[in-house]
Amino acid sequence: MTVAEIANKLGLTLKCGEDGADREVTGGYVGDLLSLVMGKAQSGNAWVTIQTNINIMAVASLTDVAMIILAEGLSPDPNTAKRSDMEGIPVYSSEKTAFDIVCELKDLV
Repeated sequence: MTVAEIANKLGLTLKCGEDGADREVTGGYVGDLLSLVMGKAQSGNAWVTIQTNINIMAVASLTDVAMIILAEGLSPDPNTAKRSDMEGIPVYSSEKTAFDIVCELKDLV
């Protein structure tokens, strides 16, 4: 399933990085401790987090995740949004908790 299809099924709001919407999502990862995400997230994952600063873009790029989903209605800070657009890594937002997002995501990938 593509990033855009996942976003549609989960009712996510695109915040930035729309150029990556056609990428295939192959799994998911949830975590906020960036060093752990760097070591555990897989290429093609949908990463669910509450982190919003520019460091998430560095981690997303290093791990080659397909998308970032911000839980709890959070939005990326301006520097994060700019980097997301530059790298084509989509960042979405959801009002749902990380737990609820992951439960729904599990049935899609």
